[in-house]
Amino acid sequence: MLVRRNFLNFAAAAIALPAMSRICHAQASQGGPQLTQLLKADLERQDQTVQETVVNLLEMAPSVTAPWHMHPGAQEIVFVLDGSLVVEIEGSGSKVVTAGAIALISAETPHLVRNDTQTWARALVTHSRADKEKPFLVVLKRPA
Repeated sequence: MLVRRNFLNFAAAAIALPAMSRICHAQASQGGPQLTQLLKADLERQDQTVQETVVNLLEMAPSVTAPWHMHPGAQEIVFVLDGSLVVEIEGSGSKVVTAGAIALISAETPHLVRNDTQTWARALVTHSRADKEKPFLVVLKRPA
């Protein structure tokens, strides 16, 4: 009975998927919502386990620098919406991330973010946390 049910579910999915693709494409061509994949990456240093995902809006004034910090058990994704940010990752150097671009920061990795421009910057910052019991953020004693 279980094998038959799984076969029927698989057959229904095989029939429905091409139809869903045509519907989504038709909606997109008529001004409907469009989904653009910005990043697809395996989790790093987390044994592929996520207990919690946290999404924040970061707004940084001109010439502001966040302190060196890390997120225990949490991989971080910084997606810049407006302006540009410099993301400095220990062992990887600095990277300017402009609007529409992404920086990926592994768990347990010291880093900082700064706005070296004279305009405000905004970014979506997503943390995939492997252990909700660990502190969300640990500030490190280093010069910025």
